[in-house]
Amino acid sequence: MHIHILGICGTFMGGVAALAKQAGHRVTGCDAQVYPPMSTQLRQLDIELIEGYGADQLALQPDLWVIGNVVSRGNALMEAILDAGQPYISGPQWLAEHVLQGRWTLAVAGTHGKTTTTSMLAHILDVAGLNPGFLIGGVPLDFGASARLGSNFFVIEADEYDTAFFDKRSKFVHYRPRTAVLNNLEYDHADIFPDLAAIETQFHHLVRTVPRNGQIVVNARSEALQRVLARGCWSEVARFEDDAQQGWSAQGGEQQFEVLLRGRRIGKVNWGQSGAHNRSNALAAIAAAQHAGVFADEACAALCSFQGVKRRMELRGTAGGVQVIDDFAHHPTAIATTLAGLRQQMQADPQTQPSRILAVFEPRSNTMKLGAMKALLPDALAGADLSFGYGGGLGWNLAEALLPLGAKAQAFDDLGVLIAAVASAAQPGDRVLVMSNGGFGGVHDKLLQALAARASSSAPTPQP
Repeated sequence: MHIHILGICGTFMGGVAALAKQAGHRVTGCDAQVYPPMSTQLRQLDIELIEGYGADQLALQPDLWVIGNVVSRGNALMEAILDAGQPYISGPQWLAEHVLQGRWTLAVAGTHGKTTTTSMLAHILDVAGLNPGFLIGGVPLDFGASARLGSNFFVIEADEYDTAFFDKRSKFVHYRPRTAVLNNLEYDHADIFPDLAAIETQFHHLVRTVPRNGQIVVNARSEALQRVLARGCWSEVARFEDDAQQGWSAQGGEQQFEVLLRGRRIGKVNWGQSGAHNRSNALAAIAAAQHAGVFADEACAALCSFQGVKRRMELRGTAGGVQVIDDFAHHPTAIATTLAGLRQQMQADPQTQPSRILAVFEPRSNTMKLGAMKALLPDALAGADLSFGYGGGLGWNLAEALLPLGAKAQAFDDLGVLIAAVASAAQPGDRVLVMSNGGFGGVHDKLLQALAARASSSAPTPQP
């Protein structure tokens, strides 16, 4: 089958393309912005990429057009497809019908931690010898790829964002998992959801698709998720972060902890990941893996070798004694959690001298651009010693939103000026934590260059 994918350079649609290619289909695609790293990955798979959405692509005559959710009415190619009466389908529906059908699907949903938890779960199943397939909205360092066809088990990051312009259900409704992880639930995606209750409705649609012999792994501390299950649940439920010790819980620190099931110790994790959020993600992955047949002690042992995910607390480099760290955090809760995790990591390291965290952030998500959560930013950034925000292109005043932080926060509309300010403020031993769900104008490398230049210029001149 020849499929042509509209919006192929998105993380999800790029993963669909890779899976289709591995399954033996001829795959081509187009996007408005064909650029690395996804364009490089796709070309390595010998997938032809076309810049733009020209109607002349009808001449390719694919058997099926696969439509990403970045495409809307008015798109020239989409209008031509509709006018010609050509067959088309959404990415999630294609995936469900051509990859997930007949497999044991493990879907990881939630406002935060989907990518990391999905990566942990795939890693556990892989170490257990189950050769899982996966589709992840990031690149797990243990696999070096975001998608793999694999065998009978398939692990998927289950997004609540809508499917396509012609299907406004959440993507995850298509996946019909046997094991569903509900990691947490907060208000997000203000561009398509009016309130938290609307998102809870979509989560309950997912719950309705889990079979009686399936399992729902749910965060016991999330009131929103408890409301979702209260609407009706027809599957076995396994709870984690269960303070009543009727389910899964953890005891100990964040990098070394014991895993308990109903209060009984069943394994221990000793790893390099930081933060209470990752310990919680680990509990969810261990519980889901047990449902798929992996003993909990084996899952704990597997997590000890888990390397993490690109753009999740990823060290991009060190210059002038200052580390530049990249993270995908963009929701206020994720920003606060990421800062707390880095602080804990620094305090736990006996080699770390007292040093500061400089937060560099971009409110880039649709929700943040709308200003729906701007009032939460000061509290979210409270864990940083200094904060530098990029407000270019926003429809609201970032500097005004940061006023409660006083001299600890600055806002910039010019990226170059922001970089200069960070380089001037940073001191040897500091951590510069960059947080954005986009490329942020290549700010990581530019910061490293600026820090190196400053260190070079301030170095003492050798005496003859």
